[in-house]
Amino acid sequence: ACCRLVASMSREPVTTVDEVLALDTDDVIAGYFDGSAGDNEPGDNRSKSYWHGWRNGRVDGGHDEKDMAMAILARRAAQCAGR
Repeated sequence: ACCRLVASMSREPVTTVDEVLALDTDDVIAGYFDGSAGDNEPGDNRSKSYWHGWRNGRVDGGHDEKDMAMAILARRAAQCAGR
């Protein structure tokens, strides 16, 4: 379901390049693999980094559609890359 209520700060979608750069790479990768495999939404015991990876893995794995937060981040990243 694309319309989840955000229950904690770790569930706020990443929308800036600075936020991406602050994420823990190992947690992002672990979340990505779980999301792409179709795993259910992680609990509050997971970090923002893990949740970010899980969200992206779900989309890349064909389990969810890209949402507005992902589109905003992609646009901002493209702007930074163009500088």
